[in-house]
Amino acid sequence: MPGIDETRPFVALKIAVLTVSDSRDLASDKSGATLTERIAGAGHVLAARDIVPDEVEHIREVVKDWISNPAIDVVITTGGTGFTGRDVTPEALEPLFEKRMEGFSTVFHMISHAKIGTSTLQSRATAGVANSTYIFCLPGSPGACRDGWDEILANQLDLRYRPCNFVEILPRLDEHLKREKAKGAVV
Repeated sequence: MPGIDETRPFVALKIAVLTVSDSRDLASDKSGATLTERIAGAGHVLAARDIVPDEVEHIREVVKDWISNPAIDVVITTGGTGFTGRDVTPEALEPLFEKRMEGFSTVFHMISHAKIGTSTLQSRATAGVANSTYIFCLPGSPGACRDGWDEILANQLDLRYRPCNFVEILPRLDEHLKREKAKGAVV
């Protein structure tokens, strides 16, 4: 049965949040606020937060900077995953992925379908690993951010979650680089 194993230690990850939007600022960024509240509430550390316009180069530049920082374990983006001409987050970030996480999109759409039906088809939520850093791209609505965090990321970013989680393999993502990540997560 999946769940939290209280005999295991909690490991706080360092998580960066990027909002992709042409119209939001920190005061009006409800999706970014939803994620930062949940990150802190879970006991993780908000390593960085930024807002960029829906432009491939701006998105890619910030995320490349974050994934080159050994102190950032996870990047979560919100916004720019739809089908309009300005929605370019997958185009900006998928080329950076060394490994795609196909299952993330599948599970996100299963959860979303239960709540919004076939409207979930309007999202291109995606995820992958780049430079030993997890990258998750969520839609720009607070509801989608809640679903993505509460139903997927809260568990997978908790070392105590069984039968397995992303934290326990985080130190092995860069075996070829021998770079320290998520110190203390080795099981």
